[in-house]
Amino acid sequence: MPNTEGNRGLKLVAIGGGTGLSTLLAGLKQFVGERRDGAWLESLSAIVTVSDDGGSSGRLREELQMLPPGDIRNCMIALSEDSTLLARLFRYRFGGSGDLAGHSFGNLFLAALTEVTGDFVEAVRLSSEVLASKGHIYPATITDVRLVAELEDGTELYGETQITGARACIHRLRLEPEKCLPLAKALAAIDEADVITIGPGSLYTSILPNLLVARVADAIGESKAIKIFATNLMTQPGETDGYDVRRHLETVDSYSPQIKFDYVIVNNRAISEEQAALYRADGAYQVKLDSFDKAVLDTEVIPADLLDDGDMVRHNSDRLARVVLVCGEKACHRPAALVEA
Repeated sequence: MPNTEGNRGLKLVAIGGGTGLSTLLAGLKQFVGERRDGAWLESLSAIVTVSDDGGSSGRLREELQMLPPGDIRNCMIALSEDSTLLARLFRYRFGGSGDLAGHSFGNLFLAALTEVTGDFVEAVRLSSEVLASKGHIYPATITDVRLVAELEDGTELYGETQITGARACIHRLRLEPEKCLPLAKALAAIDEADVITIGPGSLYTSILPNLLVARVADAIGESKAIKIFATNLMTQPGETDGYDVRRHLETVDSYSPQIKFDYVIVNNRAISEEQAALYRADGAYQVKLDSFDKAVLDTEVIPADLLDDGDMVRHNSDRLARVVLVCGEKACHRPAALVEA
């Protein structure tokens, strides 16, 4: 259990990738170093999947033999001061039809700094300093890994782009090579954490790839931290068709049974009819709490209104972060003083 002496800030490690992780980090950063009566964060670390092989990241990965920078770039931006010119530059994506078309400035900056330093991890650290990021960012592994998905019919798909594009039911997922190791600093952050979050994010391409890296799931399982699973808002066509909350958790458990979640955070607000129709046309549906059996999964459900405003179905960064910290408060047996999410 977390140390509860006085009003010490929590050490939090967020694990995932894609839009989900950066959304959570954007909400959590406001609590870093800000001492308050309720929960606050002494440190914030992100462990990010590095299996992307599409778009700008995929092109740089192929041309420069570097780790894909996209998800890590998004996390650095999420942890930076939004008002800074540098943060805006890191978001900038080149248009046109030339060689730079589709590349983001942030990806190119990371690529250049990796070439200068000869070390991708050092490039991430230095870039985070430039952006004044309010946290530490670690790639899940520095090995050049590829996702391999075995489908129900035995077909194998190689790479995240093929897997997401196929929209097919996945029987089993693995990394290639399977013997890939995490960063020592990432394992140390997990060991020292008071709170560990997993998700939200694409189950098979953002969450599970982190847990497939050797020793990561074991380290999470052995950690005394409170463990929280943040559920996706919508199913992913082909990959998680028909998945409710229970099915998401059971899938994670099938790959990493050593991880036992103390809390699962679930959105309890229905999306609008217009949103439902828009997503239904693409084969996506709202993730439901149906058939959830606490006795089987041994975790506490934390329902909350987590929807952001707008036409797209997205988590609200602030609400999600506050619910995560309320869970930290509950775990520490301290009265939660945060504004109700």
